[in-house]
Amino acid sequence: MSPAFGKCFDPAGARWGIPTYPWRYAPDDGLATRRQLRARGLRPGGQPIAAQVMRVNRRTGEVRVAYLYRVDRAKPVRPMTSRKWGALALAMLARRTCPRCELDVGYCIPRSRGICGACIATEEQTTA
Repeated sequence: MSPAFGKCFDPAGARWGIPTYPWRYAPDDGLATRRQLRARGLRPGGQPIAAQVMRVNRRTGEVRVAYLYRVDRAKPVRPMTSRKWGALALAMLARRTCPRCELDVGYCIPRSRGICGACIATEEQTTA
């Protein structure tokens, strides 16, 4: 057994306080991550963390953790209200609007440049 595997295997919870399993070795008996719950249309709903899955990067020693929740205690996802849909639409419009030409370009503007592709092209032409 590798040291990284041994550090992550604690099904009794003596070392970390909650049951801990290595990456891809968690039991499938009613435990799921937040993403897995969301894919089923569920949310944790305020329940405590039931277990965790841990992974150690062998090069850097960095530890990554994914928390597991009980599926039987999960609650259904709250439906989106009309106000939430409106707020989401406005936020996406702001991400698609170029601050230089002030046009809705139809795609999310990359944060690295902060302007649309047409403005980038005209900027490169003027500097060349």
